[in-house]
Amino acid sequence: MAKDTERIEQEIEAARERLAGTLDEIAVRADPQRIAEGTKQLALAKMNEPKVKYSLIGAGVLLAGAVLFKILR
Repeated sequence: MAKDTERIEQEIEAARERLAGTLDEIAVRADPQRIAEGTKQLALAKMNEPKVKYSLIGAGVLLAGAVLFKILR
């Protein structure tokens, strides 16, 4: 009976350690600062792609032209 109790206690302790590790991993993954930094890096990488970069420049030029046309008209 004592061995069964010891085995159960060891299993409980091992489960606690696994749970603590899981909670630590969740805390790291759910860190808002880390998520924001990762999103920022992805956005910057996407913005530096030539297709996206030149499309945005073109859209900006068109918008500036439309604004100037409205002002000078």
